[in-house]
Amino acid sequence: MKDAIVVEGLGKKFYHFSKERPATVLEMLARGLPGLRAERVFWGLRDINFRIAPGQIVGMIGENGAGKSTLLQLLGGVGRADEGKVEVNGRIGGFLDLKAGLRPDLTGRENIYISGVISGLTRREVDERFEAIVDFAEIGEFIESPLRTYSTGMQMRLAFAVAAHTSPDILLIDEVLAVGDEAFRRKCFDRLEKFKEEGVTIVIVSHQVNQVRELCDEVLWLHNGHLVAHGDPEMVVGQYATEMSATKKRRLRSVVTAEEDADDPTFRAKKKVHRFGTQEMEITDVLLRDETGALVQSLPAGQPLTIEVAYQAPKPITNPIFNVVITRDRQVCCAVNTNGETESMALSGNGRFTLEFDRLDLVKGLYHVDVGIHAPDWSHAYDYHWHLYPLQITADGSGHKGVLRPPFRWRLDPAQEL
Repeated sequence: MKDAIVVEGLGKKFYHFSKERPATVLEMLARGLPGLRAERVFWGLRDINFRIAPGQIVGMIGENGAGKSTLLQLLGGVGRADEGKVEVNGRIGGFLDLKAGLRPDLTGRENIYISGVISGLTRREVDERFEAIVDFAEIGEFIESPLRTYSTGMQMRLAFAVAAHTSPDILLIDEVLAVGDEAFRRKCFDRLEKFKEEGVTIVIVSHQVNQVRELCDEVLWLHNGHLVAHGDPEMVVGQYATEMSATKKRRLRSVVTAEEDADDPTFRAKKKVHRFGTQEMEITDVLLRDETGALVQSLPAGQPLTIEVAYQAPKPITNPIFNVVITRDRQVCCAVNTNGETESMALSGNGRFTLEFDRLDLVKGLYHVDVGIHAPDWSHAYDYHWHLYPLQITADGSGHKGVLRPPFRWRLDPAQEL
């Protein structure tokens, strides 16, 4: 089955112009063409790569200006990428900001028909679903009033109600989780879950990270136009919450890479945060060993692997969760943690924890070992190392594809007459 959405090497740039840029044709003729040239190029998105399988609910989080809305627009076919490609396999239903396309001077009834047709419904289909849409939106007698008389919450409820009664393959929504009161949000969640059961792929941009954690199968975290993390909601939301908390308290300690000269006016910064956390407890070393105890960065398929992680806790930390995730192309292949696996403990000073795999049954390819130490409730990371430890799984001669390579044997029984 094809992925619903494939994004490869995606980049979108914007141009910053001088405040003295000519505003009219006469000013342009007086000052000449140089005044029309951009002073610098800003990359709103750069080097974005991910895939989304059909029937997944994927959240997109990040601070304001991270590139979330720009990415959602490109997924929806609004605007053109300057680099890379976006492949969308299926019909897009509800799109972007739920209020987009609503006409304030038209009534709720008229807006339902216009939005429904824009979303791909025929007028007859809107007729058939009209009462259900009005009931879902909970706007009652206001249906014949101009939209400009609606509160913001009522407008959002009406827009979501229309989107909820379309028949899309892919649903792209901006800030749906901020719609209405708690009861209405729960109704929205239930409708999105029903869409998922029907095989609809849903991408949601939201600042409501706890609701993203509850609702979504995967989460994308954007930072300064780059994809910092993509994967399990607990992990990604926890990492994001840690950075936001640390930013408020102190300057976030991070490892940052830049590929080009920042003094260049066309500087295309490629920044990726590879380490984040409150640093209440730190990872001081990570070692990968084979069955002989030798340090390795590559390993034959099906061989044992030991991961040793040294830590330092300046003050006692009670019941930290140690976590190891093995990924390939940002796909989680294996994720294990100590939550519920160890007795209650308080750790301080220097120490080490070890994870032993009896055999690592992965196919040939480049993987990354991500290591983290988290608070007991997963609310934030004390220290998280993302994509800092590569592991190359070498060929096993089987030609096996996919990700998992479980132990197996072939047996051929020649046909025999019974």
